[in-house]
Amino acid sequence: MNVLKKNYNIFRAILIDFSLNIYFIACLQFFYSHFLEKEFLQISFFYNLFFAIILTFFVYLSGNSLGQFSLNILKKHKKFQNLWKLQIIVSLITTFAVGWILVEIQPIKFFTKFRNSRRIVSGLFNPNFKLFIPVLSAMIETIYLALLATVFAIPFSFILSFFAARNLMPRSVLGNTGYIIVRTLATLIRSIEAIVWAIVFSVWVGIGPFAGMLALMFHSMASLTKLYSEQIENIEKGQIEAIKSTGANTFQIWYYAVIPQILSPFLAFTIYRWDINLRMATIVGFVGGGGIGLALQQQQQLLQWKNVGLIMWMIAFVVWIMDMVSGKVREKLLDN
Repeated sequence: MNVLKKNYNIFRAILIDFSLNIYFIACLQFFYSHFLEKEFLQISFFYNLFFAIILTFFVYLSGNSLGQFSLNILKKHKKFQNLWKLQIIVSLITTFAVGWILVEIQPIKFFTKFRNSRRIVSGLFNPNFKLFIPVLSAMIETIYLALLATVFAIPFSFILSFFAARNLMPRSVLGNTGYIIVRTLATLIRSIEAIVWAIVFSVWVGIGPFAGMLALMFHSMASLTKLYSEQIENIEKGQIEAIKSTGANTFQIWYYAVIPQILSPFLAFTIYRWDINLRMATIVGFVGGGGIGLALQQQQQLLQWKNVGLIMWMIAFVVWIMDMVSGKVREKLLDN
C-alpha cells in the first residue's frame, strides 16, 4: 500500500511539473508570435509536447521541482534546492507579461485621453433630478427583484447543502454519487454568470423583472449551496458523534446536531447574498432582466449622461444603505 501511495505521489508530482512546463512553453510561443508577428500555434503541438516532456524529465531529476515540493517529496539536492522557487517566480512573471499583452494595457492612453470622457464625467456629476420619480419605481423593482431571488433560492440551497457537505454524506457508492452530482451542478451553475442566465431566461419567459429574478435565483442557489456546505463541513464533530451514539438516523443527526450550529452563519450568508443580488440586479437589467439596469441601459444608449448620472447615484446610495444595514445584521448574527 505504501509503495502504491509513493508511486501515486510521484505520478502527481510529474503531472504538476508537466502541466507547468506545457503552460510555460505555450507562453514562450505566445511571446514569439507576438513580438515577431508570427501566427500563434505555428509550431506543432507535438513539438510542444516533446519539449515539455524533456523539460519535465530534467526538472524532476533535480529533486526539487514544484511538483515534488507541493507533495512534500523533495530530495533536497543542495545544487537545486531553490529550483521550485525559481519555477514559481518565472511562472508569475510570465503570466503577468502575457496578461499585460493580451489585455493591451496602455497607461499613456489612460492619462492622455481623459478629454474623450469629459461629457460623461460632467453628466455624472450633474444628475438630472427631474427623472428621479420615474426612475424610483425601477429602483424599487430592483430591490424586490433581488429580495425574491434570494428568498426563492434559500430552501433549495438549504436542502442541497447537506448533500454537498463531505462530512455528512456516507462513504458509500450512493453517498459519493450524490455528493459529486450536487457539487458538480452547483459549480456549473455558479460558473455561468448571472448575466448569461438572464439572457437565457429573457428568451424563456420574456424580457422583464421575472427573467432577472430567475437568473439571480439560479446563481444564488448555486452560490449559497457552496457557502452553506462549506460551513457545514466546518462544524464541530463532537455533537454529531454524540447524536450518532444514541442510534439516531441521518435526518435526526442533521436536525439536532448540525442545524443548531449553522443557523446563525446561514442567516449571515443569506443577507450577504441579498446584498450581492442587489448589485447584480443592475447588470442583468442590461440584457432584459428588468429593474434599474434596463433604465440605465436605455439612457446610456440615448447618450443622456445626466440621466445616467442620476441612476448611478441612486444605485450607489441604495447599495451603500444595504451594505451598512446588512453588515450590522451579519455582525449581530455572528456574535450570537
